[in-house]
Amino acid sequence: MRELSYAQAINVALAEEMERDERIILLGEDIGAYGGVFRVTQGLQERFGTHRVLDTPISEAGFLGCAVGAAMCGLRPVVEIMYVDFTGVAMDQIINQAAKLAYVSGGQVRVPLVIRTQQGARPGAAAQHAQCFEAIFAHIPGLRVVTPATPRDARGLLKAAIRCDDPVVFLEHKLLYSTTGLVPLAEEVIPLGRASLVRSGKDVSLFSYAAMLPVVMEAADRLAEMGVSAEVVDVRSLAPLDEETLLSSIRRTNRALIVHEAWRRGGLGAEIAALLQERAFDYLDAPVVRIAACDVPKPFSPAFDAFYLPTVEKVVQAVLTLLR
Repeated sequence: MRELSYAQAINVALAEEMERDERIILLGEDIGAYGGVFRVTQGLQERFGTHRVLDTPISEAGFLGCAVGAAMCGLRPVVEIMYVDFTGVAMDQIINQAAKLAYVSGGQVRVPLVIRTQQGARPGAAAQHAQCFEAIFAHIPGLRVVTPATPRDARGLLKAAIRCDDPVVFLEHKLLYSTTGLVPLAEEVIPLGRASLVRSGKDVSLFSYAAMLPVVMEAADRLAEMGVSAEVVDVRSLAPLDEETLLSSIRRTNRALIVHEAWRRGGLGAEIAALLQERAFDYLDAPVVRIAACDVPKPFSPAFDAFYLPTVEKVVQAVLTLLR
């Protein structure tokens, strides 16, 4: 094992996969000599050349469309969109083209494309650089959606995403880039479509992913001090959703709390709550509860973050209420 940051783990995954398969190319704004706005692609252009690590103009629609075409012609592009907020100008390429081409061609055309981007809040990021769009992408048939929370998962899931023959939206989180963790020295490809049981418990299931996972883990620690045994599941693969792991957890604990950073209305929490109600109703001893961001744009002022975002205190209080 070795200790890597989340950003380093993604960099390692890209390098290892590019070494393995010369069809893999990277495209994005400032990803070459500059190494990307969060330095995730640092050193890759120097190592693999400008013909495989391409700096693009500031035109997400243009270079995403180029990547879709390249994927159709046999390459395996990995596109970096600097902020998920900027995917808004390239939705036709993502939703109408990449996601649909295999279906409308009867499987004759595949689009092995990875769209790497980062999302989520940080102090001062404000309304146009801190949104969470996972529910939008997970809603679209033909797209796979992954959002890792740890360096190990970031490396293993990205390798699986690059090897996938379908388009994958790979959602990183800006607050996780500097976090560190142990990553195997050996090859590890973590299959898409599987959640991870992070912590076993018997009183309540806490379902979460990405930057909310550390929040939920800290809440579980505090709850343990109060005599509450919380099970924690990192959902991590949002499309397809690992329904069986979620259902197995609720069958053990009989209570569920879902925590995500995206807005509450129409978020993944609603999808998971519906799943539990439809397929595990007889196991529920209380209504499923959701904690999410407020249904307003992300505030600029850091002073409002605790009000806007889920917090450890909110999770602990919600669990205690759920157990009454």
